[in-house]
Amino acid sequence: MAREHRYAAVLLASCSPASAAYQVCAPVARRRATIVPVLMLTAKNGEYDEAEGLDTGADDYLAKPFSYVVLEARLRALVRRGGARLSTVLQAGDLWLDPARRACGRGTDRITLTPKEFAVLPPALPAEPARRGRAALDVIDEVWSADFTGDPNIVHVYISAVRKKIDIPFGRNTIETVRGAGYRVNARA
Repeated sequence: MAREHRYAAVLLASCSPASAAYQVCAPVARRRATIVPVLMLTAKNGEYDEAEGLDTGADDYLAKPFSYVVLEARLRALVRRGGARLSTVLQAGDLWLDPARRACGRGTDRITLTPKEFAVLPPALPAEPARRGRAALDVIDEVWSADFTGDPNIVHVYISAVRKKIDIPFGRNTIETVRGAGYRVNARA
């Protein structure tokens, strides 16, 4: 799956150095066309076990038991670092988004987004615009932590802030609201 699909990160669970996690990690790490950060989760917490996991190709190593908060933070860090190794720039009309450089703009104009605004934008800016739209709850799942208990309308607030930066000054309507479905990108805007 890691060779065929582009993932933000891969979690590999391992019980021993001979486990399938090590057999999966090495080919994923060697294959440069699908570089994806790998976090290995394991019950083995010795320094030699950690060294072997990292030498096999894991980008990070976390021994059990671990805190869910630390797991999420390590995943965010890996995605930030791993993104720099990818060269995909997403476009919708003259709007572009470069996840690797955390940059956004219209044509030659750069647009400054806060980290949360930037994080909200990629789910709304797929490589191929969704016809039905992307639900606010899906955006929450991807952008906020799993223990988020706030108001789901926070997505509407952030989408509104992003529109004020990427659409209104340029006279565009790139991010559309689809009643009952969420948001979609109008690449013709």
